Amino acid sequence: MAGKGLFIVLEGIDGSGKDTHLKFLARKLRELGYAVVETAEPSRYGVGAFLKRYAKRKERRLPAESEALLYASDRFDHVKNVIKPALRRDQIVISARYYYSSMAYQGAVGVDLDWIREMNRFALKPDLAILLDILPEYSLHRLKRRRSIYEDSDYLRKVRDIYIKLVNQGELVKVDADRPKRVVQGELLSMVLNSLHKRAPENEQEKSETQ
Repeated sequence: MAGKGLFIVLEGIDGSGKDTHLKFLARKLRELGYAVVETAEPSRYGVGAFLKRYAKRKERRLPAESEALLYASDRFDHVKNVIKPALRRDQIVISARYYYSSMAYQGAVGVDLDWIREMNRFALKPDLAILLDILPEYSLHRLKRRRSIYEDSDYLRKVRDIYIKLVNQGELVKVDADRPKRVVQGELLSMVLNSLHKRAPENEQEKSETQ
């Protein structure tokens, strides 16, 4: 991690509530006096803007390897221009999606996970990476209509399987997102505050060393 800020990632298939819970966490943390940067992948600019348009098309998908390369390119800009600067300003960065999405979504169509991981070596490791876990049939029901090239139940089952694999490997922490919103948000806020408290002694030690 760069600087003294905190980097949090929310992952999950579409319909798992990432955007809703991100906004909740940002609001609560600001109420507690923290400076928060809300962000997401794909980003809003350059390659990220193209990827947003691409995901909504009904046309044939690009080769999954090309998708992975494009997402990694957007992520490089995201890390360099958004995440690192915010962390150096001691801000809390909360991102909806990160390189785990590449692992899950492109990995689900056969792209080698080690290859994806290698091309994302530049990516900062989050302080807290959470999987908002929900079954695909429930997520598609929440979405009510097909909105992207990635929203197919069989495909999303494979995506979820990879996410669960990353949980079992200790890269993500699973939160059951198929519960009442207030219950999920209470658990998320507790996890984030715990991460902040764990960092507090480290920051206090750094302050004392500079005095």
